[in-house]
This record gives sequence, structure tokens and C-alpha cells, in this order.
Amino acid sequence: MHIDLNMIWFGLVGILFTGYAILDGFDLGVGALHLLTKTDDERRIMLNSIGPVWDGNEVWLVTGGGALFAAFPSVYATVFSGFYLAIFLLLFALIFRAVAIEFRSKQPMKWWRTMWDISFSVGSIFSSFLIGVVLGNVAWGIPLTADHEYAGNFLSLLHPYALLIGLTTVALFMMHGAIYAVMKTEGALHDKISSWVNNAIIFFIICYATATMATLLYVPHMTVYFKQHPVLFTLAFVNMLAIANIPREIQKGRDFFAFLSSCAAVITLMAIFGIGVFPNMVVSNPNPEYSLTIYNSASSAKTLKIMLNIALMGIPLVLAYTVSIYWIFRGKVKLDKMSY
Repeated sequence: MHIDLNMIWFGLVGILFTGYAILDGFDLGVGALHLLTKTDDERRIMLNSIGPVWDGNEVWLVTGGGALFAAFPSVYATVFSGFYLAIFLLLFALIFRAVAIEFRSKQPMKWWRTMWDISFSVGSIFSSFLIGVVLGNVAWGIPLTADHEYAGNFLSLLHPYALLIGLTTVALFMMHGAIYAVMKTEGALHDKISSWVNNAIIFFIICYATATMATLLYVPHMTVYFKQHPVLFTLAFVNMLAIANIPREIQKGRDFFAFLSSCAAVITLMAIFGIGVFPNMVVSNPNPEYSLTIYNSASSAKTLKIMLNIALMGIPLVLAYTVSIYWIFRGKVKLDKMSY
């Protein structure tokens, strides 16, 4: 297969959104689990486990959206207009969640902190769910006209397959977040969260197995490349091994390696999704001839080449910034006067 600029940019956009799924995925997962803790100190530790990094994690979403706009402007226009209300609700949930993190500790009253705790948790679950709904619709396909304009409405996005992928995304982030929280806590809270990990894995596996069966039955175009290139099934095998390794690492007290296994699971899932969609960016359902592909929706070759040079300079800087922040704030979370 000849690799061209369009394929490279498809991969780069995928890498940026995968980075977002890994990084913001665990802090959305921590938020989804937040209300399972009971005391004020436990909830403050949960918040402080993501406190230094949650806003930096969301930079990957903004960068991915910017790359999509620059490399595939037609896709950006179609998705952001067709999914306008869904994306607006996602941004509202992310903003409301951020407000909850900042406002929670401004007052000592129990009702005040409980209100923001609920806001933080609900915002995290809702954000995760909407991300999954968008992914589900990208895989399933949306009604497009010959001019590549969205021909449906908001309610038509909420079909059973999209809702199933939304639930699966919540389950994935809860598993990922639980493992991250285990890595960042100690003592009684560490033991409590460790006991959640197996339940989170079981919840995810049930959702994942159901979503896989639904995909095989109702979204056959997602399997075309896997049938043509059987070697790609190794991704599914690596994914299963990564998930199976998580309880083993937790049991042996190697929380960091459990987290790396969870990251590997997210990466392989995103790779499976990307290969399933390729070469489409947005599938048109029921008129596949109107689909947006990496070729009919891309910027000019000159634009892609210039931006590739910029990306090759910019992405290492983003990676370096991300690594340095996680290195600076490594270790277990402890409460002090500067805590949330």
C-alpha cells in the first residue's frame, strides 16, 4: 500500500485524538467514580490526583480539532454542523466540570461541596457518554446529501448503536480512571479503589463484547480491512492481553504497569476504530457514495505538506510538555493547604 500525505494526516489526527482518549479519559473516569468515595478528604484526594493535569489533558482535544480543521476542512464543517447540539452539550459538560473542580473548595459548607461533587461526577459521565455517541455515529454512518451536508437532526444521532458505544466509552474511562486513581493514592483509599478495578473491568468487558457483536452484525463496513488483512487481528489480541494483564499487575502491587496496560488497551481500541473507518472520515448512511474520505475532504497537497512540517515541530513540543508535567507531579497525592 502506497502511503501518501492524506494517509499520514489521517494517522496524525488519530494520534492526537488517541492522546486525548488516554489522558482526558482517565480524569473523566476519576470524575465518574468520584461519588463512590464518601468522606471529604477522600473526594479531595480524588480531585487532587487529576488537579495538576486535567486542563492540560484537554489541550489534546483542541489540538486534534485544529488538525482536523486544517487537514480535512470538509469533515470539520460536516461534523461540527451536523453534531452541533451534541458538541455544544459536550463542551458545556466539560466547562461545567471544570467549574466544579475550581469552585468546590471555595466554601466549607457540606451542601456546597456536595453540589459541586455531583456536578463534577455528572459532567464527567455525560462528557464520556457524548464522546462515545459521536464515535458511534462516525462508525455507523450519518445521512449526508450530495453536497456533504448533514440531513438528519439531533434525535437521529441517538440510535441504539450510538448509545451502546456511548455506554462502552463510559465503562472504558471508568476502568482507566480507577487504575489511575489506584496509582495516585495510598492507604485505605488505595485499597478501596483497588477493589473497584475488577468491577470496572467486568463492566467494560460486558459493554465491549456487546458492542463488538453489534458491530459485526450491523456495521459490516468496519470489518472490511480486517478481512482483507488478517494480520490486523493482532491488535484485538494485544487489546485482550492488555486488559487481562491489569488485574495481575494490581494484585502484585505494580500500579504503574497496570496503568500502562490500560493505556495500551485504549491505544489498541482507537487503532481498531481507525482501521475500521479507513479510508472514510465520515460514512454516509444510507448513501455510501456521499461519504467523506481522506481524499475528497482533504486540503490541497501543498497545504498538507506545509502543515506536516509544522506538525513535526509542534507535536514533539506538546509531548515534551505533557511528559514534563507528569514527571513534576509524579508520586502519591497528599493533602496540604494548596489542595482543592
